[in-house]
Amino acid sequence: MAGALALLAALTAGIAFPAGAAAGEPTGQDAPKVDLVLDVSGSMRARDIDGQSRMAAAKQAFNEVLDATPEEVQLGIRTLGADYAGDDRKEGCKDTAQLYPVGPLDRTEAKTAVATLAPTGWTPIGPALLQAADDLDGGDGSKRIVLISDGEDTCAPLDPCEVAREIAAKGIGLTIDTLGLVPNAKLSRQLSCIAEATGGTYTSIEHQDELTDRVNELVDRAAEPVVTPVATEGAGSCDKAPVLRSGLYTDREEFGQQRWYRVELLAGQELRASVSVAADRAVRPDHGVLMRAVTVHGREIVRGEATGSGRTDVASTGLRYPKPEIDDDDSGKPAAETVCLGVTTSFSADAGVKTTPGLPLELTVDVVDGPDDAADVASFGLGRGWWLLGALIVTGFLAGLVWGWLSRWRVAVWRTN
Repeated sequence: MAGALALLAALTAGIAFPAGAAAGEPTGQDAPKVDLVLDVSGSMRARDIDGQSRMAAAKQAFNEVLDATPEEVQLGIRTLGADYAGDDRKEGCKDTAQLYPVGPLDRTEAKTAVATLAPTGWTPIGPALLQAADDLDGGDGSKRIVLISDGEDTCAPLDPCEVAREIAAKGIGLTIDTLGLVPNAKLSRQLSCIAEATGGTYTSIEHQDELTDRVNELVDRAAEPVVTPVATEGAGSCDKAPVLRSGLYTDREEFGQQRWYRVELLAGQELRASVSVAADRAVRPDHGVLMRAVTVHGREIVRGEATGSGRTDVASTGLRYPKPEIDDDDSGKPAAETVCLGVTTSFSADAGVKTTPGLPLELTVDVVDGPDDAADVASFGLGRGWWLLGALIVTGFLAGLVWGWLSRWRVAVWRTN
């Protein structure tokens, strides 16, 4: 799933959104926000990172990151396990605090706050993520949580993976990246699961310079212009479905569910749509996704489908539909058409795997001017290959005639001799 985000983003590459009208287009009005969430539990005392403690390595990395943070990024720091050193688990699982508020960065003030940290208590990752999401609330700029931990969450049954899925289900465009300071299989699985739920990345760290470089990279990435998907909610039938314009959208779809969306097309326009469904939890190997374009009366126009075997974390498909140039006789204007887009999934999970919230779905819709040539519209399934196929047929027919004529001439000459 670490590559899920890259694949989903790649689906939008090359899409031209109408100026000022595209859903999900970055406005550039709000600054990007980053919340660094640092584990300050007792295990951070261990001295196994380049001869120094994990805490010392984290402090050094944070100081270098603070120096390098771009001016346009609003950065904050949240801790977990930094204050309560007792044995009361209930109290230990409340131990998360905002060390430095998300906002314009005062580097000296932030470094002074980091210098006060000392390894102390528990590892309440789930509660810390919930609070970090609130730290980043507001604005339409990019939002990123960078979680750095050396141990698993100690506050079950609040599963941090479920927390991450709930955050992703809110559709606020928040990405969680995780860094593990110990090459531990159980820690790796948990941190990977948290990152995968929001399309983030997991990185295993063993050296201080690796930590510095990776956190710097993630903070810089937050400053890069991105398209933030717009949250939408598909309906159970086309007549109740939301109308979508060109843009990038996110939704959640339950296992085996069908969701409907609507797109308005004028004559001569072409609809290009694609959908990706990410398996952000354990699913059975055989699964698939189907996208159908149908009329409001239920007649199927075109479909796209894909199946998966469990080797990848995303199932994707797409379709194209160019509407022919037909005028409305009553108004003299190009006739409009409502196209119903249906997305059906066939994912299933073993017993014990939660099916809510639904699997994350990303939908791209692009409405562009269609082909100029009516013949191209009639043969949109083959595109220009239609003409190549016709040319090959004619060429083959003529070549057959010539070859037959030459063969008969050679036989006639041989008999004459």
